[in-house]
Amino acid sequence: MSVRLGIMGFGSIGRHLYRFAQKSDNIIIPVISDIGNPEILHYLLSAEDKNGDEVFYKDNYLKNEKFQSRMFQGLAPGNVPWDVFDVDVVIDATGKFNNSTMMHRHLNSGAKRVIISSLPEDIIDRLVICGVNQNEASPCDKTISAGSSTMNALSLVLNALNNFEIEAANMTSIHSYTSDQPLQDVAGSDFRRSRSAAENIIPNISRTESWITHVFPQLENKIICNALNVPVQKGSMLDLSISFSNRDVSVEDVNNTMIQASENYLELIGVSHDPIVSSDIIGDSRSVVFDLRGTMKAGTNMVKMLAWYDNGLCHAARIFDVIKTYANLNGGQ
Repeated sequence: MSVRLGIMGFGSIGRHLYRFAQKSDNIIIPVISDIGNPEILHYLLSAEDKNGDEVFYKDNYLKNEKFQSRMFQGLAPGNVPWDVFDVDVVIDATGKFNNSTMMHRHLNSGAKRVIISSLPEDIIDRLVICGVNQNEASPCDKTISAGSSTMNALSLVLNALNNFEIEAANMTSIHSYTSDQPLQDVAGSDFRRSRSAAENIIPNISRTESWITHVFPQLENKIICNALNVPVQKGSMLDLSISFSNRDVSVEDVNNTMIQASENYLELIGVSHDPIVSSDIIGDSRSVVFDLRGTMKAGTNMVKMLAWYDNGLCHAARIFDVIKTYANLNGGQ
């Protein structure tokens, strides 16, 4: 049974999803909504394609050997008649419309289910982190978040280390700059984010902190999260320090636990014995690659660790996993 996928927002995440659908047996994309010029969107898709998969643009359709996608210039949720295209699932990959009100506008326009590519701004039906809580997904869920790349990476590491009681944790995401940051200093809505992303390390807030306890309630008031956007186009890193209640937890214990987790979740978790840097992670669709060389212990119970992720590709892969998770529930309806 094919899943008919609608995409709003044909940026990096949307284009990754398109390429995943091309290789999928049962997912097609009948409509794509983006405010950009369709010919330029086709150009960007083709320019990024390293595998030579041919996609043509003609008569306002993107066409490949498997399916064709109507290009639609909808400005916001509610502007696209999803029911006209018989869409089962809408992926809102704009990063802009992350509250339940906007998500319900997609439903009111005919979508049967909507998944956002970011963390939500308020309570929705379900936050799904693959490898952690995907078994809680229900056919009744209509408004869903696949989290963020940072949320997925952190959740998988914490889940693996859950057997060791965590007393406190501090996570900093060393994150590549994003498409909504200016490359030159320009006045925006936030003082720091008005500075050039190409020239500065920019402290940023992380919504991961407010949502991580929804997945791990035992960490309430025990974890803080923040972010630094750095002048790197792709490739991000978690800098995670954990104080364990058990003082006997060693560097070897942590590393061996992550090695075991990587063997249990081959498509989600990796480990690296090599002295890798951010560019080495580009093109890796796993949610997190744990840096075995980066694990250090300080004092009696604090362990510092590093973990890498390609924040664009890996998050698109997890969104695609969430789509397949719901497709397997009652025929995807």
